[in-house]
Amino acid sequence: MTKYIVVSGGVVSGIGKGVIASSTGLLLKTTGLKVTAIKIDPYMNIDAGTMAPTEHGEVYVLNDGGEVDLDLGNYERYLNVTLSRDNNITTGKIYRHVINKEREGEYLGKTVQIVPHITNAIQDWIERVAKIPVDESGEEPDVCIVELGGTVGDIESAPFVEAMRQFQFRVGYENFALIHVSLVPDLHGEQKTKPTQTTVHSLRGLGLLPDLIACRLLVPQPLQPATKSKISMFCHVSSEQVFGVHDVSSVYHVPLLLKSQGIIEYLRKRLQLDKVTITKEMADKGASLEKRWKDLTSGQERLFETVSIALVGKYTDLKDSYMSVTKSLEHSAFRIHRRLIINWVESSDLEPDTQETNPARYHDAWKAVVSANGILVPGGFGNRGTEGMILAIKYAREQKIPFLGICLGFQLAVIEWARHVLEIPDATSSEFDVNAKHPLIIFMPEISKTHMGGTMRLGLRPTVFEEGTESWSKARKLYGGAGKIWERHRHRYEVNPKYVEQLTNSGMIFAGKDEKGERMQILELKEHPYFLGLQAHPEFCTRPLNPSPAFLGFVSASAGTTTFAEQLEFQRLNFQPPHPADAMVSEAILRNDISEVLVNGTARDLIVSETPA
Repeated sequence: MTKYIVVSGGVVSGIGKGVIASSTGLLLKTTGLKVTAIKIDPYMNIDAGTMAPTEHGEVYVLNDGGEVDLDLGNYERYLNVTLSRDNNITTGKIYRHVINKEREGEYLGKTVQIVPHITNAIQDWIERVAKIPVDESGEEPDVCIVELGGTVGDIESAPFVEAMRQFQFRVGYENFALIHVSLVPDLHGEQKTKPTQTTVHSLRGLGLLPDLIACRLLVPQPLQPATKSKISMFCHVSSEQVFGVHDVSSVYHVPLLLKSQGIIEYLRKRLQLDKVTITKEMADKGASLEKRWKDLTSGQERLFETVSIALVGKYTDLKDSYMSVTKSLEHSAFRIHRRLIINWVESSDLEPDTQETNPARYHDAWKAVVSANGILVPGGFGNRGTEGMILAIKYAREQKIPFLGICLGFQLAVIEWARHVLEIPDATSSEFDVNAKHPLIIFMPEISKTHMGGTMRLGLRPTVFEEGTESWSKARKLYGGAGKIWERHRHRYEVNPKYVEQLTNSGMIFAGKDEKGERMQILELKEHPYFLGLQAHPEFCTRPLNPSPAFLGFVSASAGTTTFAEQLEFQRLNFQPPHPADAMVSEAILRNDISEVLVNGTARDLIVSETPA
């Protein structure tokens, strides 16, 4: 029987439920257990795909093309698993699922209600997805972490809270545990417990009793024993069920912080985890994971050498817009034992207009770019700020500064080359100007122009390196010399095939293309220390112990030629792709696997029995 650990939150949202859920899962994996995770988002959207990054943080893309909440990125990175779109539940998905069933007559004329139909659908969904294998073992997980987004007491999350109340009886006491994350404000050194008392009181009133209370402190000071005792007394739990999560120097220290307070021992006893069969192979893997994680975190505080990266983006007001990008940079910096410094640069601040309207911002932005060891231009949509990105790319190319362009950054690198090397001054993208005379970037012909959600080229796709690249391509060497690699995509636009020959003849080499050789997916400049652009989003496949090759190459090149050479050799000998073997297949098969089932003309979420043959 699968064990379920629900992580809920109170007082305020955004205080670290995702990191605590991921850290708990990681600790369980170190004991040899197989762990999966589900994120519940109470918003009405079907998925995160149509939301701006500044609205809800980055849109994270999965192998199957699911556009999901960024917390699923945390789960994949911490747990080293591969999740599907069904691991992200939204109110929109549940309502669509239930309404489709009602239209098909599956409720036999009954009145369809929140209770029991919506709450049953939530429980059925969780039980079904919790049994899907997510790691290299190919076996059903032992534990499922369920993170309930939002805050207990919100109107929009009420059906999910009620579903969890019922679910604890469906699966049984020994198979269900609840961790409640609450804010403990620190006012002038005094830790206040009243918000936690109030949120636990609300939770109990809704029929859920917390097994563990995670007290989140937004200061470096740990939870005081007196505070812990008070919360224990007023929240009707023992003191061993209360643990503190204060600010630490890195989120990668959180699992060790939780372990030091006995969370694994408590969960082992509460969920009777000793009765779960763990093979020697899984136990050895868990022990190895624990050792490597400790090694990863132990040396961070003693790093003196730095590597600085200018991240030139258009959503820099909310750093979570680039969550996976920053994690990829961190993982790469861990590998080369450098302390990472990110210079956040709003791309529009680099443009001449800003020089006139706000000279101070303009000069600060350019100072951040020119002082950096490497320049990164990430993905994005729309015209705003793209001229500033092009100027940063031009500087990186001409000054031989290591450069990495992702998705939009890849496309803008093509436009920059066309403008300044091919001398086509009005080169642009049809995304910015539909009537452009020289559209170097065009709308992909198969993409819908009327529907926005889920209509891009999404999910895991193969890239084939061109013949002859094995002798010189830095990208290919970083991927272990493989002739074909897989990365996740999310785009509507591509390089215009009409200009490919002209670009190639002038020195911009497209080292990687799709299987048909029609889509340009990786560009490199031979005579540059490191100038790499990818149409894909390699940041979505990074792992703390297995950094994204494109980012590792970029960060190590930014740290110096010796470090870069060391990592090239290491990757050549040791690189292992993070994807399951059965996912690394041709694009035709991948596209068939993620196609949607249409019911009464409406797209419906796939369930196991509906997967097309």
